[in-house]
Amino acid sequence: MIDMIYNLRVGDIHSAEFSDEFNKLCIPFENSLSEEQIEVFHKILDCVSDTATAEMRTAYKVGFKDGVQLITEIER
Repeated sequence: MIDMIYNLRVGDIHSAEFSDEFNKLCIPFENSLSEEQIEVFHKILDCVSDTATAEMRTAYKVGFKDGVQLITEIER
């Protein structure tokens, strides 16, 4: 159920744009790569994004469960 709630709320979470530092580092780096290297670089960025997404989902679940536990302890 927590996953369902999280998935419905994901659309409400506005992700930040890339930082200036990220753009300053990545754009010149990407421009120096061959087509094959760019493809690998994009796959690496996708893996990083997938990992961050999984971490956010886990943190949401833990926070949700902690919130429920706090509420139940207050009511005792």
